[in-house]
Order: sequence, then structure tokens, then C-alpha cells
Amino acid sequence: MHLPGRLRSTSLGDLLGSAHRIGATGTLELVEDRGRVHRVYLAGGLVVAVELDGDSPPLAEILRQLGGSDEGVLRRSLLRALASRRLHGEVLVDDFFVAPEVVGRALRRQAVARLTILERVPDARVAFRVTVRPPRGALVGRRAAAPGKESWDAPVGPHEFLHGRRRARDRATAPVRAAWDTLGLPPGAPVGDVKRAYKRLARSVHPDLHPNADESARRALQARFAALTEAYRALIEAA
Repeated sequence: MHLPGRLRSTSLGDLLGSAHRIGATGTLELVEDRGRVHRVYLAGGLVVAVELDGDSPPLAEILRQLGGSDEGVLRRSLLRALASRRLHGEVLVDDFFVAPEVVGRALRRQAVARLTILERVPDARVAFRVTVRPPRGALVGRRAAAPGKESWDAPVGPHEFLHGRRRARDRATAPVRAAWDTLGLPPGAPVGDVKRAYKRLARSVHPDLHPNADESARRALQARFAALTEAYRALIEAA
């Protein structure tokens, strides 16, 4: 899967959308310059796990929000999961008989919450790795709530992980769109094209290169040069 090298030139929503459209299976890896590594695991274009290098809402907190279990069960099940090195969701379903559908809904909501946190990362190196296996507890759809019923650990669907995600096109505000027009470039043109267009146009209107211009013409050249410079800066900052 061909991806941009940096997150700042795209968005998490665009990355997930591209992966979903081609049914990608593998790991979307975002590496911040300060060393933090975040991973989104996909299977057939669906999200099966999200790992953040940092704090994220635990399953117990999500279940509290859903009202899916009382505090005593959540506390005891977490202690048992830690002691037995089992997954908290499995302990809740197998040992404390919490409804599988409730746990599955909480697990998917937890993954979506982690994606929302990841969406706030301003920039990172982007890579897609097909050899990194999903972690234990990935939502791979293997555990059925009952014979003949859908698995409660089904992957996160596109309506959940794509809905409401920001896209790169959303950053194209009115000033940025106007900047493309000022430089005579199509939206999304590469940075190299932006620099070349600015240099070419700036040379043609720079007041110092028109020594014979009268006062009125000189003011027009200065205004045009200022507009080109402002457009150039807006596009470079948005890149």
C-alpha cells in the first residue's frame, strides 16, 4: 500500500480510508520524532486492534460508561486477569458471565477512543508493515456469543472507525484555497511546484526589477508581490 511518508501531509482518516478501500491486512505504524510508536492493526481493511504509546482509556472505564457491569465485578475481574495473565474481556465473559455483546461493544468503543487520541498526533513517520502480527486480544471475530450468533470480538467496522475522522481536504480552508489560485496551481500541488511557481511569479512582479515603473504601477507591483508572498507562506505552512 502506497502511503505518504509523513502524517502531516495526510490524516489518520485518509490513511484508514485507503486501507479499508483496498482491504489491507497489516499494521499501520506511526512513529513520532520523539520516539513514541503507535500501531493500528488491520485485517481485510477493518481495525482489529489499536496500540498507543501512552495513556488510553482502560476497558473498565468504557464498561462503566456503558453501564455494562457493576464496580465490584470490574474490580475483581481486573485483579483476576492480572493474576492469571488473561485478557480482561475474556475474564469478564468466561468467569463473571458479563454479556459477551456488552464486552464486545466496549472493546470496539475502546479501539475507537484510541483512534481519536491518535488523531491528535500532529506529525509522525508513516509506514505499513505486513509482517507485524496483531497483539493478543485483537478483535479477529473468533469468539461467538452463542452457537449461530455473531462473534462478540468482531473487528471495528468502517462506520465506527471512519465516521467523523478529519481528512486532509478539511485543512483546505478558504485562505489556502485562495493561495492555490494566487500562484496558479491546482490544490494539492507538490511543494516543489509551489516554490517554482512563487519564484517565477515573484521575479515578474518584484518592484526592484521594474525601475522605470511610475508610482501607480509600482504600487500595483508591490501589492501583487505581497499577495504572492502571503500565498507562498500559507501553502508552505499547510504542507
